[in-house]
Amino acid sequence: MFDERQWLAWLVKVRILILTFLLGIELAISQLTPSALPLRLFVESILLWYAISVFHLLLLSVWDEIRMQSILQVLTDLAMVTLVVHATGGVDSSFNFLYPLVIIVGCILLPRRWAYLIAGFAFILFGTVLELAYFGVIHSYSLSHQPLKTFQAIIIVNFFAYLAVAYLASLLAAKLRQVDVKLKHTSGALENLQALHENIIQSISGGLITTGMDGHITFVNAAAQKLLDRLERELWGQSIDKLFVDALPVAPSASIHSEVKYIAPNGFRKTFRVMVSELTVPERGAIGLVYTLDDLTEIRRLEREIRMQDRLAAVGRLAAAIAHEIRNPLTSIAGSVSMLSEVPDLNDEHRQLLQIVMRESDRLNAIITDFLSYSRGKSYHFAPVNLIPLLEDTLTLLQHRLNAEGSGILIERNYAVPEAQTLADGDRLKQVFWNFCENALRAMGKAGKLKISVEAAGEDWQLSFADTGPGISPQLVDKIFEPFQSQFEGGTGLGLAIVYQVVQAHEGKVWARSKPGQGSEFVIRLRRLAAGSATDHTGKLSSAVIEMKARAAAVGAEEGAHG
Repeated sequence: MFDERQWLAWLVKVRILILTFLLGIELAISQLTPSALPLRLFVESILLWYAISVFHLLLLSVWDEIRMQSILQVLTDLAMVTLVVHATGGVDSSFNFLYPLVIIVGCILLPRRWAYLIAGFAFILFGTVLELAYFGVIHSYSLSHQPLKTFQAIIIVNFFAYLAVAYLASLLAAKLRQVDVKLKHTSGALENLQALHENIIQSISGGLITTGMDGHITFVNAAAQKLLDRLERELWGQSIDKLFVDALPVAPSASIHSEVKYIAPNGFRKTFRVMVSELTVPERGAIGLVYTLDDLTEIRRLEREIRMQDRLAAVGRLAAAIAHEIRNPLTSIAGSVSMLSEVPDLNDEHRQLLQIVMRESDRLNAIITDFLSYSRGKSYHFAPVNLIPLLEDTLTLLQHRLNAEGSGILIERNYAVPEAQTLADGDRLKQVFWNFCENALRAMGKAGKLKISVEAAGEDWQLSFADTGPGISPQLVDKIFEPFQSQFEGGTGLGLAIVYQVVQAHEGKVWARSKPGQGSEFVIRLRRLAAGSATDHTGKLSSAVIEMKARAAAVGAEEGAHG
């Protein structure tokens, strides 16, 4: 685990720095004080050492034998130190301290037994060059001539000094290796722990947001980014209170969780359950807040659908039970009033009263007809259809009507695709489209713009009908598809309930978006029809057809019993 390559790279850099320092010092001394030492030989020795250092640096990048490189560098350093010591006066040289430095480096790079070998080799080189120069075998650059005993004493003292340095340096190197290994082990364990914690936070399915005590966001995990449809860089530093429509819970408090509304960048409203707790650090106390998010949008939607289905079923049963009980007397009343209106002795006031009775009877009959249309089961004929021509048929009729009435309402088409194939009952979908368009016209009055859009949304087609009317209140938007929730005068509130039935039979989704004063938008999602999937969809939807027909037969039998 001891990183010898890193130490070798460090040694090359330190060697170059030391050589530069020695060269500068020696040049400065030679300029300031006269010296008999051969400056040229010293400079050439340093330059040679530079070249060897560069060679070691290149060798380190191409040769993987780190142990052999360590031995080679230490041996070449001993040889170059010997050359420099000889060139700077031998026994009088001031560069003898370089031998202990090389021994220390050898103790760091090589095993402990190598420390004594390097010390012995350094003593041999030092003693040899001094002996050869002393006895005149090689040229001596020493400025003094020591007695033989003094000369031998210097060599022996250096020998024991080298051994002492090797011993102490080997002990320190062993401790250094242990500390380095422990440090790397601890650092690796810490990195693994940090990575584990980060992976856990990023992998949990719930959203997690941390803030400072001032409420500004400091961290957002991947799940929270997905729930909010925003990236961390978009959220970092923002005030978390400004993200949500409702007020967030405050910690510490008795109620540390609540449901809040959130408006996504695409305009969709989501419901989150938010829990908050303090982010505490030992000895520092609370340094921030931790918010966890759970998406309750789908759960609340399903709850609303279940409640709506219960209400629709109750209304259906009620309509089937009372339809004939009301219609039969209503027919008798209408017939009797019609006969009374033909009596010649009636005055104008009586005729006006009879007209009111006939008009209200017709209106009541229309309501009963809507009841029966809503409560009776509907048979669907599913087939592959293109939604674009269906929309165009509806909009063409609508445009002719607007032209005939001289209305100032404009129709805008925004088709992102040339065709939108799905498996559906075309006539039923036309009924849905017409209902949306009719409601939009009634909401806008004499002027406005109706925008119809078709686009792909994942595995679905998304159709949008947006008007510029006065909008719908939030209370009505939540239950707009329930019966008797009309905002128009004289409306029964069954039109959108029937739309909801049709869309449910197509296994689609429908919802409304509106703000008072900003218009309304009704959105439908229907499954896209892929190649080769018509049979699968037909099999799934056939069960809905069977269920609708069975319901129609049951209602028909009940009506026959009442009749």
